[in-house]
Amino acid sequence: MMIMPRTVQDILDHADELAKRFEDYEPSRAEERDPQVFTELRQAILARADAERSIKEAVSRGRKDGYSWSFIGSLIGTSGEAARQRYGHKQDA
Repeated sequence: MMIMPRTVQDILDHADELAKRFEDYEPSRAEERDPQVFTELRQAILARADAERSIKEAVSRGRKDGYSWSFIGSLIGTSGEAARQRYGHKQDA
């Protein structure tokens, strides 16, 4: 359990101790992370967001052209009701 510093000097000493721990820190092999994984995951998340935006736009166009929720749901891989709940707007209900 850490005891909170009480005087200004205690606070400064504690800050110095933390700074030294930070400066002296060397990660072990087990703590190292491959930055490529972060990059790939971030790119995949951005691609997923773009794909979701494209799906929403296509569903909207499909509904304007008269396609049923059942048909749209079958293309998405879900029921028409699930597609309507996810992509529908009040005017499409």
